[in-house]
Amino acid sequence: MSIIRVGCGAFITDDQDRLLLVKRRRNPEADHWGLPGGKVDFLEKVPDTIRREIAEELGVVIDLKGLLCVVDQIDPTGPSHWVNPVHRARIIAGEPHVMEPDAMADWGWFSLDALPEPLTVSTQVAVAAALA
Repeated sequence: MSIIRVGCGAFITDDQDRLLLVKRRRNPEADHWGLPGGKVDFLEKVPDTIRREIAEELGVVIDLKGLLCVVDQIDPTGPSHWVNPVHRARIIAGEPHVMEPDAMADWGWFSLDALPEPLTVSTQVAVAAALA
């Protein structure tokens, strides 16, 4: 039986319009740079998940600025299907740092015209939506 899972991500930018990305240690897409976020828990609203995940992963408080896009990440060879709403966000308290070293290898701010590689599928779709 195949399961569709719901994840979420935060497209966090700073005052210089740089994007905050994290380098993943775990699959799917280990060793890729991507948006911070995670799995939506049962009965948890997506905006609450995004705020919780960012606080857990990076130790910061964010303000959500609205839905940027929804990513269908489908890998039929996996098989895996994730639906990922991505929200625009800004940090309102704290300085980012890796709080889950088993899940994240690094983080950084990147200009949209100088992003690291490789990027996760969700990040590629979100960047394209932001630039559209």
